[in-house]
Amino acid sequence: MDQIQSAEALRERLGRADQVAFVPTMGNLHEGHLSLMRLARKHADCVVASIFVNRLQFGPNEDFDRYPRTFESDIAKLEREGVDVLFAPHEHDMYPTPQVYRVQPPPVGDELDGAFRPGFFNGVCTVVLKLFNLVQPDFAVFGKKDRQQLKLVRGMVQQFNLPIQIIPGETVRADDGLALSSRNNYLSPVERTEAPRLYRTLRGVADDIARGRTDYANLEASARSELARHGWKVDYIAVRNGIGLRIPHPEGFDHPNVLIVLGAATLGSTRLIDNVDVTPKDGED
Repeated sequence: MDQIQSAEALRERLGRADQVAFVPTMGNLHEGHLSLMRLARKHADCVVASIFVNRLQFGPNEDFDRYPRTFESDIAKLEREGVDVLFAPHEHDMYPTPQVYRVQPPPVGDELDGAFRPGFFNGVCTVVLKLFNLVQPDFAVFGKKDRQQLKLVRGMVQQFNLPIQIIPGETVRADDGLALSSRNNYLSPVERTEAPRLYRTLRGVADDIARGRTDYANLEASARSELARHGWKVDYIAVRNGIGLRIPHPEGFDHPNVLIVLGAATLGSTRLIDNVDVTPKDGED
């Protein structure tokens, strides 16, 4: 595996590739990330992963400084997966001057996670566009656990006419249902036992909708109460139409197979996000 830090060296190396599949990460890799590397391999002869903890997407009181950084073990995992190129720029490589040009997401970027993390998707879309310009991939793979991010990146690619196909990767879960995440490392043993309740709660809402319920606001409120009773601080539980993440029609006109239940809540000091399709399916809406 070639480890590359500079844009110039990256362009020289990828100039020898036929087709490129790209998986951007912030490191601290787990099985969820590695599943995306395997998915990327199915689409291209050259798989590129990046590791970059992007300061632009962290708020002033968030966990940029303590975000898990495990670079040496990440390298070993990528090598075992047969990744061809690791692009691991330093901050001054990505932002040699202050980043005064930013990507402004559409209004949905200020909803759900964007409502609780102001500027988050501005930072995400900006760094992803920069990475796309540096790597110039034919394919880019993003996990469905970060569903709002996946939707916004796909929309950005379409609206900027980028010649990149976005490939969604299914959420990888522990045996008890907890979605794998780098931030799971923050959980205490007791919190780790409680953490799967978020998934179970979202799945319960989804199952109620699949059985015919359309009183979405009541389902959301009940789910929030269920988590709060067990010590969670809930940011949101939301039923959305997967096409554009719009709020579903209150009369239940949205077909269940396009609905998603999304949630974000804090357990102890750890904020977790997750989502489930009402009708489980591969791929994306």
